[in-house]
Amino acid sequence: MKADQVLSDDLVSRLEGKIPAMAEGAINTAYINALAAGRSVMEVMDGKLVETTADGKHKVIRVAKPKHKVTLGGIIKVHRCS
Repeated sequence: MKADQVLSDDLVSRLEGKIPAMAEGAINTAYINALAAGRSVMEVMDGKLVETTADGKHKVIRVAKPKHKVTLGGIIKVHRCS
C-alpha cells in the first residue's frame, strides 16, 4: 500500500476484526513449532499449570492461580509495563 492512501473506517474495522483469528493461528503455530523442536511448553489444563513435552507427556507443576480476577468484558488498567 502506498503511503498516501487512506484506509476507510470500514476497512480498518474489517482488518481489526481479523486480529483475533490471526493471533490464535500464531499461538497454535508457536506451540507446534516448540514441540516439534523438542522443547516443552507450559499451559493451563483444568486449572493446573502443566508442562507438555514433545513426546506428549504432561507433568503437573502446580495449581494455576489467576493473578487478576476479571469479568467477561471487563477492563484492566495497566499501571506499569515491565
